[in-house]
Amino acid sequence: MSVELNHTIVHSRDNRKSAEFLADILGLEIGEEWGPFIPVTTANGVTLDFATIPEASITMQHYAFLISEAEFDTAFARIKDLGVAYFADPHRKHPGEINHNDGGRGVYFLDPAGHAMEIITRPYGGFPS
Repeated sequence: MSVELNHTIVHSRDNRKSAEFLADILGLEIGEEWGPFIPVTTANGVTLDFATIPEASITMQHYAFLISEAEFDTAFARIKDLGVAYFADPHRKHPGEINHNDGGRGVYFLDPAGHAMEIITRPYGGFPS
């Protein structure tokens, strides 16, 4: 059996607010609440289980999502429509810009809990020839 990431827990101030935020940006569905979790599942089957915890216990994490060019256009439009600050780089030194790393497009933004979210149209290193 090959190893695959199945799910991860995403700490948040408000699990529903954070799950809805990401699902709205990426055009994904929110799953049925299960215990303390609000799940959002990606196309490759990885589930992000949003859990509410005390704000002081949240440590910023980074989540990157590989999407198509058309999905990028839609997600980026949603980011701008929502007035979400965005950056071309993970250090947030280039606000209001996107990057063109590896021949694609990418942008960083923060979710309601302060996690660094990234959408990219090419994986790091680009696509193999």
